[in-house]
Amino acid sequence: MKYLHLIWASLFRSKTRTSLTLLSVIAAFLLFGMLDSVRVAFNSGSGVAGVDRLIVSSKLSLTQMLPVSLTRQVETTPGVKQAAYAAWFGGIYQDPNQFFPNFSVSENFFDLYPEFIVPEDQLAAWKADRTGAVVGAALAKRHGWKIGDIIPMQATIFPRQGSNDWPFTLRAIFKVREDGRQGQENQLMFHWEYFDEANDYVKSRFGWMIVRVEDIGQSTAVAQAIDKLSTNSDHETKSQSEAAFQQSFAKQFGDIGLIVTLIMSAVFFTLLLLTGNTMAQAVRERIPELAVLKTIGFSNHSLLWLVLAEAVLLIGLGGLLGLGIAAVMMPGISAASGGMIQLPGVPGQTWVVGLALMFVIGLLVGVLPALRAMKLNIVDALADR
Repeated sequence: MKYLHLIWASLFRSKTRTSLTLLSVIAAFLLFGMLDSVRVAFNSGSGVAGVDRLIVSSKLSLTQMLPVSLTRQVETTPGVKQAAYAAWFGGIYQDPNQFFPNFSVSENFFDLYPEFIVPEDQLAAWKADRTGAVVGAALAKRHGWKIGDIIPMQATIFPRQGSNDWPFTLRAIFKVREDGRQGQENQLMFHWEYFDEANDYVKSRFGWMIVRVEDIGQSTAVAQAIDKLSTNSDHETKSQSEAAFQQSFAKQFGDIGLIVTLIMSAVFFTLLLLTGNTMAQAVRERIPELAVLKTIGFSNHSLLWLVLAEAVLLIGLGGLLGLGIAAVMMPGISAASGGMIQLPGVPGQTWVVGLALMFVIGLLVGVLPALRAMKLNIVDALADR
């Protein structure tokens, strides 16, 4: 720490160059903080409320539907406490760019999701209305919906009597009990029985089944027993935890982790070239000064560590500012996502990875200039040779 003032003075010897380089580092780590935060959000599990739930879907694809007769077999499987089912609808409301998840569900769907708080009178009204819909509080607030409103959905997959019009009456609005998971309030659900009767193409089929197990410790055994029910049939199933299902569903839109890795690899490679050139030029301009330091008693290793520390400080300063800005911006991004992403700031694991990257990049950027400074010959340096 006693040489910090010397390192700081060397770093800002050329203020314009250092400032521009810092801006590049800030931009790189700002992008990293935002993208990695989104990756963490997509890869997060289903939370404590879903640990006793399994999701049963087609082994082939999430788009492959299963026969409703399978539910009776699953419900009688040892270890199964309760089962419900749902089918993806994929309709749009007014503007395709304002998409939100919407699907049909069995009447007992909310029995398996106690974290969804639905007023009892509203839930009863929904069950009594064949064309009734249930939406999350965040979605209702976004569109200004209130109980009794007609929601004119447009089908993109399942027409009804030759038309894409699917009007629903809003009968219930639910809230999510667990803080930080309000993104789940951006959903619309309606009766599977109505979907099954009214759509023109698919009959007696659902998309996935939700199964609550009696003993969490037996979840794997129950999942295997359920999958055995359809072995060698035309509707083989894949049973998995709810968290695993959510991640596989998100990957239908792309491998978020791979996308983030590829983008950030390109960004950090460019950053290495840029900051490496900056450090090399800075050390080259200070050759006589470094020779003076050697003359007054600084050892080769002292100069090595001084230059390395300068490089790490450059990357660290820019990286911390970049991640800090990302942490400030993430709540706004969460709000702009309509609740699909729920992050109050940059997650802890992103900070840990970011700090490690700052240190490694700083060492890589500074190692060649530092070695040059260490091997400097005093006579040649002072003679400008």
